[in-house]
Amino acid sequence: MTEIREHLAKLPSFPKELPILEKETAPRDPDILFESWLNNAIEAGNRQPHAMTFVTNRADGTPIGRTLIIKDIDANGYQFSTHRTSRKGQELQENPRASMVFFWRESGRQVRITGTVTLLSEEASQLDWHGRPSYDGRPNPNWQLYTLLPDEFEFLQAREDRNHTRVEYNRVVDGPWSRHLVTTPAG
Repeated sequence: MTEIREHLAKLPSFPKELPILEKETAPRDPDILFESWLNNAIEAGNRQPHAMTFVTNRADGTPIGRTLIIKDIDANGYQFSTHRTSRKGQELQENPRASMVFFWRESGRQVRITGTVTLLSEEASQLDWHGRPSYDGRPNPNWQLYTLLPDEFEFLQAREDRNHTRVEYNRVVDGPWSRHLVTTPAG
């Protein structure tokens, strides 16, 4: 065992008291569960509860992740912004499929949201640009507000024994979300 492995193995994981996730009591609509978990993280005082790892793919299929902030959630999906000319903007232009991964370590909760990304209007994008701390009074023609319309969610509730509970939702065409317990090991 290397010294770093030994050191990492001794680090604490999750608190002993963790919330419970059960498929039977989870809402039929994953948006409701997500907003509940996000609000719990906000109310608990978690740092940057709106931060997520945003994953796109390069043209060669290599997945690329980086941390972004979610801006809003509405009927159009989960909103975020960036420059259209950024790497992620270019990757989304080539392949609009992406995932958002939220992790709230204090409650041992993680949510992965996967779907298709579309551009929102120029007006909405400039309004978002005006609200940024770096806004200098000038418009930014490369600034883009995007939305991810989910077709899949995975909610993970950590357990101290590491047999985490995972509930997955899949969008059914012209129907309600399907919901099932993921029985494969987490990881």
